Amino acid sequence: MANEVLKQIIRTTANIIFPFVLGGGILYWMYRGMDFNEIRDVMLHQMRWEWMILSFIPGILAQVFRALRWRQSLEPLGERPRISSCIHAVFLSYASSLVIPRSGEFLRCGILTREDRTPFSKALGTVVTERAVDIVMMLLLFIIVFLLQIPVFKEFFSTTGVSFQSILTRYTSTGIFVTLLCGICALILIVILWRRLSFSHKVRDVMHGLAEGLLSIKKIRNIPLYIIYSAGIWVAYFFHYYLTFFCFSFTENLGIMAAVVSFCVGTVAVIVPTPNGAGPWHFAVKTILAKSYGLNDTCANIFALIVHTVQTLLLIVLGIYSTLALTLRKKHRES
Repeated sequence: MANEVLKQIIRTTANIIFPFVLGGGILYWMYRGMDFNEIRDVMLHQMRWEWMILSFIPGILAQVFRALRWRQSLEPLGERPRISSCIHAVFLSYASSLVIPRSGEFLRCGILTREDRTPFSKALGTVVTERAVDIVMMLLLFIIVFLLQIPVFKEFFSTTGVSFQSILTRYTSTGIFVTLLCGICALILIVILWRRLSFSHKVRDVMHGLAEGLLSIKKIRNIPLYIIYSAGIWVAYFFHYYLTFFCFSFTENLGIMAAVVSFCVGTVAVIVPTPNGAGPWHFAVKTILAKSYGLNDTCANIFALIVHTVQTLLLIVLGIYSTLALTLRKKHRES
């Protein structure tokens, strides 16, 4: 029993520490030769901070749209949490993911359960659904931008050492067969586990709630509004990023397409489990701006570091705001 607890502690600790080590390692590798006095000079004397502050508006709107869409997806399940609860839950989810990557999805469901008695399984099901919607929208955006900017992406893949042709040539017919066989075995294992878990009434109830949440999108009454919220999230995210181009003299004339391409590449890089994509995001954005759009390496590094740092601080501030707001609400409720 003690060994199992120890293993669980080690596993949990590793899951928390590894993203920081990974992100920190990439950042150290990128900025090990940088003169940080130059970065400070840019921040204090060269940046146009009014553009950075203006970029906060779409950054906050993106999270508000996400909260409104989440609430809309819960309505068909008979759940009508307060809009403020949804917004605070989303704000806190992003802040908590800075400490433990991907933990925010569970935290925001827990907040809604605590604040408005929304069943956790239903809330989690809708979160899974909206993540699937986000992935589809991200893929569509990436495909469109990729087709419009194929030479730019070829340069990016060449710079990062990615060659799809070389990857494909490494697969023999035996390799393809083994890969397919492993995939089939994994599916069979999932089915067996599902059937065994279904014998437990508690697990079955949780799975039922999760399934309800997943299927809630079919019952949404106002699909056009759901689409508007979904598109609004990504449009707001983009302008949250694009407006920062005007903070610096070396990026303000790169053009909107440079922003679109680097936004797409940076969004994909955030999939790597580091706090707010720290490290992979810096590398992806710096590489695309420097190698595909001719930005000086130093300037590209400075841009990535300052923009990511300030936008991460915004997430922390919003998380603190929501923590205080929910604490005051609790005290008011108990008084």
